[in-house]
This record gives sequence, C-alpha cells and structure tokens, in this order.
Amino acid sequence: MGKHIVILGGGTAGTMTANRLRRMYDEGECRITVVDQNDDHLYQPGLLFVPFGLAQPQHLVRSRPRQLHAVDYKQAPIERVDLAARMVHLGGGIRLGYDVLVVATGARLLPEETEGLSGPGWGEKVFTFYDLPGAVGLHRALERFDGGRVVIDVADLPVKCPVAPLEFAFLADWYFQRRGIRDKVRLSYATPLDAAFTKPVAARALAGLLERKGIELVTEFTLGEVDGAGGRLVSYDEREVPFDLAVVVPLHGGAAYVGRSEGLGDELDFVPVDPHTLQHADHPEVFAIGDAAGLPASKAGSVAHFEGEVLVHNIGRFLGGQPLDASFDGHANCFVETGFHKALLIDFNYDTEPLPGHFPGTVGLPLLKESHAAHLGKLAFEWLYWHSLLPGRELPGIGSAMPERGKTHIPA
Repeated sequence: MGKHIVILGGGTAGTMTANRLRRMYDEGECRITVVDQNDDHLYQPGLLFVPFGLAQPQHLVRSRPRQLHAVDYKQAPIERVDLAARMVHLGGGIRLGYDVLVVATGARLLPEETEGLSGPGWGEKVFTFYDLPGAVGLHRALERFDGGRVVIDVADLPVKCPVAPLEFAFLADWYFQRRGIRDKVRLSYATPLDAAFTKPVAARALAGLLERKGIELVTEFTLGEVDGAGGRLVSYDEREVPFDLAVVVPLHGGAAYVGRSEGLGDELDFVPVDPHTLQHADHPEVFAIGDAAGLPASKAGSVAHFEGEVLVHNIGRFLGGQPLDASFDGHANCFVETGFHKALLIDFNYDTEPLPGHFPGTVGLPLLKESHAAHLGKLAFEWLYWHSLLPGRELPGIGSAMPERGKTHIPA
C-alpha cells in the first residue's frame, strides 16, 4: 500500500497542495486525504469587493470537493493531532493515520479577543469585511451611510492579506465620490504599524496615496477596546479615534485544534516551520503552508501559491529519503486596488522589499505605480484562481522564486 498524505484544510493552500501532489503521484503510489469542517470554498480576495457592490456573495463560494481532483475529501471537525502516534482525531470518532501531515487550516478571526469588539454596535456600526456575513452586512451599512467618520482599523498583526485594509480605504474614497457624498465623509486609516505598510519604500508610496485621497493615517494604534455604543476605538496607550462607522480587521490566530495538539503550534496557534523548507522543526513528517504557517511572510494567497511549489517538491524528497530543498524565499505578490479602475502591484520576499520597476521581468506590469493594467490583472485573477491555481497548474513565467530582473533598487 502506498503512503498516506493527510492535508488539514480545504482552502486555497490545502486545495492547491492536494492537486499538485496528485499530479506528482498516481493513486496507487499515494493516498491523499483532505479534511475540512464544511463544504464552502470561499474566494477570499472577493470579500473586499462585496461591501461596495462590486462582487456578488453567491459567486464567491463553490463546493470544496469539486475543486479536488482524484483526492479523498472528509468533511468533519478536527479535534486534535497526536504527533507521537501520527494520528489525526476527527469528530465522530474518526481517526486518520498519516505518513506526511500538511497543516493548511489558515487563520481564524478572533473578534472576541478585543474588548467590546463583538459587543454593542457589532453588525450595526462596527463591521469586518474579512468574512462573508460581515462583508454582506457592511454592504447594507454603506448603502445607508450618508455622512460622518469612517474608520478602517487593523487590530493587530499578523492578519490575512495585509494590504486589504488599505484597499478598503482607497475603495471607500472612490465609493463615496461616486455617490457624491465624499465631502460629507471623513476617512481614517488606523494601524498598529509606524507607517502605512511594513516595508519603507512601499509605505512611502501608499502613504502618499492616502494623503492624495484625503485619508487620515493614524499610526502605532494597537486596538485595546471598542466602545460601540459611544462610537470610539481606544488603543492600548489610551488614544481614542471616534467613529460613526468602524471597519475593523480583528485579531487573527491559527485553528483552535492546533492549540489542543501538543507540540504542534505556537502561542497564536500558528505552526512554526522552517522558513525555507516549510518543515516542522521537531516533527519532520509535518509541514505547514499558507496562513496556518508561522512564518515571517505575508499571509496572502500568492504566498501559499509560491510556497506550494517548494512544499510539494519537499514532500517528494522527504518520502524519498532525500535532503530537503531550502529554496522558499518568502515571495509575495499583491495587486493593491486603489479605486477609479486602477491598482498597483507589489512584489517582494524575505530580503527584498517592494521596489519600483516591472514584473515579472524588464517588460511587464509596472510595480509600485498605479495603472489600469494592474486593475485588470486583479480582476483577471479570479478566473486564474479557479481554473489554474487551485487545480495545481503552474503560471508560465512565474515561479516560486522572486524575480530580480526588472526591479529598480533605491538607495536607503
């Protein structure tokens, strides 16, 4: 009987990994099982567009097993992983033994961890667009909104898709202009960072965009409390930002079962793995990918895609008794939607921050500069996601390693 690879999580990272592995091994060589607790595969990049009426919620969800090709799918809650016995315990008393375990259960939202966030005002004037019900509720709230102060706040890091809150601010500026009430709306963006973004060159470009669009930037604001009734966000250092409508990105953590599985995760329930091989330090048969991995990389779909190439190669090497390939460089690539049918593209890795130039080479999409072409790229990505990335196909000319060609290095 062949080896058994168990993948926990049937989202972006888990589905891509399963389909890539199936391309590498036939069914006689290797059994692949994906586990998730529900049947709803959500296209997460689409959540940003739902509040503005630019995406329809029902178009963002498809069946999980239908995205998997010749792979077993088990729908059950995950109770815990017994690392010593190499056994996954699922709800209903189901147990799965494994030769290789891939943790791909993403990140979960923890609004209850912030005082008052899910209390009075939640779903009325305090929202998140990071899940489907929140994005739909926010769409209704924006339609009713006729003026006042809108605050977009990132509670703390790490969060999924770190540029999405900024994109929300840019799209809100466009949305209120289109409705003819921008002069009645004060837009603020509050972040725990000391700048608009983690990397200096990109932070300058994004802060410049915020300024041009008249969006106030509040830095080093780590959310301690939400006073929904009084319309106030309060930071840990007791600064206050008043609001009429608050759009909050809550604290994130790993999946709850990680915390119940001794030796698997860190204090936030993310799975610490080698940043270049994606292998668990203490359990060589365990790997993690995507938002579930405790890495110094962005929690973004592109990172899961680039990690997947290295991960699948390394699972093959591990099962073949060969040394692993330490080639994942932290590559991330994000379209930042800026409103008015424009977007800007950033491309970076562990060592190189987002720089100007072109991607994927000296000829290509402009980097760190607004363009209509980048906006079209963002829209085209949805088709690529369902038909190319999830099925485990490679994108021609775009590999896991960050391309150096086409980038303009700026002196510090």
